Amino acid sequence: MPTLNVDRALCEGYGNCVFQADDVFDLGADDIVTLRRADVPPGDRTRIEEAVLSCPVGALSIVDG
Repeated sequence: MPTLNVDRALCEGYGNCVFQADDVFDLGADDIVTLRRADVPPGDRTRIEEAVLSCPVGALSIVDG
């Protein structure tokens, strides 16, 4: 199953991902993204991909495997 990857060093806390999928992404107290879950179920793939692509600094990715 595909999983999410976060590059916390790149994250600048814009929160676009949280707006797109708040059941998957959250911002911590430091305004850096955290994952509520790392798995990407097939039925949620499109919605989560849109959230990943909404990151203006490219801190998020989906790893197939």
